This record gives sequence, structure tokens and C-alpha cells, in this order.
Amino acid sequence: QVQLVESGGGLVQPGGSLRLSCAASGFTFSSYAMNWYRQAPGKERELVALIGSTGGTTTYADSVNGRFTISRDNTKNTVYLQMNTLKPEDTAVYYCNARVRGVNYWGQGTQVTVSS
Repeated sequence: QVQLVESGGGLVQPGGSLRLSCAASGFTFSSYAMNWYRQAPGKERELVALIGSTGGTTTYADSVNGRFTISRDNTKNTVYLQMNTLKPEDTAVYYCNARVRGVNYWGQGTQVTVSS
């Protein structure tokens, strides 16, 4: 079965950095685009970044463009989100997402808190 497991969240001061990882299994990872979403308290879940199956195409939300970088290692079935210059408004639960054979799959999420 498809499984997505995020890690790397935590508490960081404004201006700091974190790197999230999402380990995928149960499908042919290298054939599918991967996405990172986030959901802040009281807000809807929003798309943060996506990456094509080969890593050649990436797209970012305006709010994170220039600060976050999505990447993937198809030999490790893992997608990453490098987050730099973090702001308090980046505080949210971050989710890994894949749409496999028409079905949306989600990880359990990892909490990122940006606070001094």
C-alpha cells in the first residue's frame, strides 16, 4: 500500500532553516509528481511546492518562492523541502502528497513552528 512518512519538523527561530523529508513506498516513486502542502491553524490546506517525476519541473507558492526548495532523490524514494529564512507565518503542519492512479495519498504531517 502507498505510504508517505514525513520527518524533519520542529521549532525554529525566525530567519532559521529546516529540511523536511518524505519517504515514500508502495508505488513507483520515480513515475509520479510529488507535492508538499501545509495547513496552519484555522486555515485551509495550501499547496506549497510541487516537483515533477524526474525533478526537472518545480513550482512554488508565491509566499515561499525564493525561500523554499523542493527536491527529490528517486534512488531513495524520498522528496525533500528545504526551508530557509523561515517566518512566523510559515508555522503549520506540513504534509507530503502524491496522487497515484487517481487517488490522493497523504502523510501524517510534521509540525513546523517558527517562533522566537
